[in-house]
Amino acid sequence: MISKTTIDQVYETARLEEVIGDFVQLKKSGSNFKGLSPFTDERTPSFMVSPVKQIWKDFSSGKGGNVVAFLMEHEHFTYPEAIKYLAKKYNIEVEETEQSNEEKEQANERESMYLVSEYASTYFQNILWESEFGKAIGLSYFKERGFTEETIKIFGLGYCLDQWDGFTTAALDQGYKLEYLEKTGLTIVKEDTNYPNNPKKFDRFKGRVMFPIHSLSGRVLGFGGRILTNDKKAAKYLNSPESDIYHKSKVLYGIYHAKQAIAKEDNCFLVEGYTDVIQFYQRGIHNVVSSSGTALTPEQIRLINRLTKNVTVLFDGDAAGLRASLRGVDLILEQGMNVRICTFPEGEDPDSFAKNNELDEVEQFLKDNSKDFIRFKASLLVKEASDDPIKRADTVRDIVNSISKIPDRIKKEIYVQECAQIMNISESVLFSTLAQIGKKDQADALKQEKQKQKAFDVVRSEPVGGKLDVQYELERKIIESLLLYGNRKEEFEDLVLKENESGDLVLEPESLEIKVYEKVYLDLQEDEIELANPTFRDVYYKLIAALNENEDFKVSDFIAALEQEMANEVSSILMEEEKYALHNWERKDIYPKEKGSGIAQLVSETILTLRCFLIKKRMQALQNETETPEQDNKEILEEIMNYLQLNKLLNQKLNRVLS
Repeated sequence: MISKTTIDQVYETARLEEVIGDFVQLKKSGSNFKGLSPFTDERTPSFMVSPVKQIWKDFSSGKGGNVVAFLMEHEHFTYPEAIKYLAKKYNIEVEETEQSNEEKEQANERESMYLVSEYASTYFQNILWESEFGKAIGLSYFKERGFTEETIKIFGLGYCLDQWDGFTTAALDQGYKLEYLEKTGLTIVKEDTNYPNNPKKFDRFKGRVMFPIHSLSGRVLGFGGRILTNDKKAAKYLNSPESDIYHKSKVLYGIYHAKQAIAKEDNCFLVEGYTDVIQFYQRGIHNVVSSSGTALTPEQIRLINRLTKNVTVLFDGDAAGLRASLRGVDLILEQGMNVRICTFPEGEDPDSFAKNNELDEVEQFLKDNSKDFIRFKASLLVKEASDDPIKRADTVRDIVNSISKIPDRIKKEIYVQECAQIMNISESVLFSTLAQIGKKDQADALKQEKQKQKAFDVVRSEPVGGKLDVQYELERKIIESLLLYGNRKEEFEDLVLKENESGDLVLEPESLEIKVYEKVYLDLQEDEIELANPTFRDVYYKLIAALNENEDFKVSDFIAALEQEMANEVSSILMEEEKYALHNWERKDIYPKEKGSGIAQLVSETILTLRCFLIKKRMQALQNETETPEQDNKEILEEIMNYLQLNKLLNQKLNRVLS
């Protein structure tokens, strides 16, 4: 268990915008920040972060909460893991009691796989640095590649002994279960017909140097292993198989070490292999990642897109299948990102070039040789086409096909103009070709975008038909007032019914200084009003209890204690003003005050308006009853008259609040 002191210190120290900024590129928007949703595929930012309130809201997925909630949602951390991650980030010492064996066994499967992977990473590093074979084989190899000891440690590089089950035996001896060793792919398990209860166990990465693959937050997801022998039957590089924690298509090697530099430089260098990343990093260029030798995927591109809009793809000078590699460029363009391409001199790759040149030389080369994608593609394909008109036509079509992937119409037109100049062809022909190529894709994209935008724009308070759900909005306003001002003491001025000297009932002013939550609770109790929305109702009772029990009430603590559905709703309420414009409530006889115009007025007006609305609603129901034939309506009419009188008095109060 992590001590409450540690948890409190983490919440007080952690800055939401800093933590989320490690995963999402945030841009200032008034007093808040905004960025692309890390949970959905979107091009228009709908992810909002409030430094003042220390909450975030993703309007595309509906998720929201505080800093811990973000880490739990994005990184799939447990609550303790999120606290430990923040403690590590802000150099806070974690006070906790040691887990018992029983508690370890209760860890869920996913967490068990993470623990096994973390252990494996530590084990392989220890073998590299401390064992004779590790130093003689693994460490020597890395040093021959030009990696310094500091770099080797930064990337957690290691070595797996050339033994059939050296790692597996060590892990089992430490209490790690064979089930999770197999599920992470670290151990290969095969049944033994002679000994059914004792299957054969093999280390997957036997005799390989190890490259741990980290998530955006730094957790070990899997491994890449390189063989050091000339065994032609064995793959040169071997990756962990797909698992619950490792999905190759969604991971970029080096992203954990590169994320801050990518955001700072507003550019990401994309290379092919592990050593390319490491050598560039060691040379001083940290904003570099690798797709680990596989074809680039949309998920990997979206990972970069959270941090920057600019990608520079680096190719080997003699890279085979360069044209096939360009397909990844089209995927990047589809995401609305800017792409440049740089190739190295023949016989060089990013690894060797960074190793053999100084930092300023590498930076200057990248600056001088990074071409806009269209110029690079045109120069490459024109060489292939030579003087063959058919190949030339195919080349034009290929380039225009890439241009058709760009969502921005202005960029698209500029590239058409540039293509026309390079290929010496009229713009009208290119626009015609563009229309032919992109017609279906654009129609589908437009349909998808409209559906998505429609989903974003639907305010929950506006049901089908466009009518404003007044009760929903008023109840929402009550929850918002409690969240923002619940424990504040305010002077409420109200009009109360009193008998004058003649015995008549009249409205007279009366002032009362109480806390906001007490005012709300007493007024709703007085009229026996219960919130209609079930989520609001649950949040309301939890809020009243929390405000009553905690003098030092904090919204972030309150959200942290809620179930995720309620946390999402609370975050949405607090962030709603950042996403949607205020409704024209005056046309609905509702006159909300701005937050700065007086908390007491805001709270009183909201409660009074809700009471008036409910009375109107009840009167309408009674009027409908009078339309029923053969029914004595005398009592119903009397009740309606009483409600009319009450409504009149409440409106008098409401007018006073609004004066």
